Amino acid sequence: MTPAINESRLLYLFEAVQCGTVRAAADRLDIAPSAVSRQIALLEAELALPLIERHKRGVHLTQAGRLLMEYYREQRAHQEDLLAKLQEVRGLRRGHIRLAVGEGFISDLMGPPLQFFCKRYPDITLTLDLAGTNEVMRLVAEDDADIGLVYNPPAEPKIVSRAQMRQPVHAIVAPDSPLVERCAATGGLKLDALYDVPLALMHGAYGTRQLMALAEQSEKYRLTPAVATNSISVLKHFVRAGLGATFLPAFAVSQEIEAGELRALPIDHPILERAEAHLVTRAGRRLSGAANRLLTHLESKMEAFGAPD
Repeated sequence: MTPAINESRLLYLFEAVQCGTVRAAADRLDIAPSAVSRQIALLEAELALPLIERHKRGVHLTQAGRLLMEYYREQRAHQEDLLAKLQEVRGLRRGHIRLAVGEGFISDLMGPPLQFFCKRYPDITLTLDLAGTNEVMRLVAEDDADIGLVYNPPAEPKIVSRAQMRQPVHAIVAPDSPLVERCAATGGLKLDALYDVPLALMHGAYGTRQLMALAEQSEKYRLTPAVATNSISVLKHFVRAGLGATFLPAFAVSQEIEAGELRALPIDHPILERAEAHLVTRAGRRLSGAANRLLTHLESKMEAFGAPD
């Protein structure tokens, strides 16, 4: 006889995996850790399969646990889809949208695009989480975010791009950098023009750093950053302080360029020229009416996707 799944117990397994430990899950659920462990143990007994493995750094799913979590996420997404349909039947203009966003999109997003949307739909609330490329993809794939804004993402069958636009990587320098004159004379910098310039670069989980790594491999040269960070704000401050240069798409520094604080110089390199900005959702996911409105709005209003600045 096929064992039944007690779906009420799936929440405890989900929280333990999301939080990393049983204790952290118990804190989030405001119950005792033993209660979380007991519910997971009962679920394992019902299915006659181990679902998690405990390690020093927390819990990890077994193969059976991964299958169960995939089922749970799908069920949760189906429920959200149903609620979205019911909301549309009621004709409501309210709702909640979860965004996962690469930091480079923030200046573009928080300008006119989001200002206009929030004024037009004041009863729609947003959760906005900043994340690197890999994390944005994971959040969208696992339905922890409805919409993602990501720079040059890897191919992923669970993710579909709803809008994309060529957004090359530029060298970001101070206005008085000697590279400005060199670029003006040649029409674009070669990557080797920056080999002797102190650089600030993002960590490897971010799209710009992954692109730079590919360009380095093609040039058979390794860039050694003076500063490595997970913050685009740090990159901007590094350049504004006259400490060196960095690499970003121009839309990520549009406000600073307009203010005359930074310059974005084109780089003559095929890998860096082909980079793209993407607006993504999970493949097969039916978004709520509110999320669909925001998706269409961002595609038409954001500079990253071709709207005039």
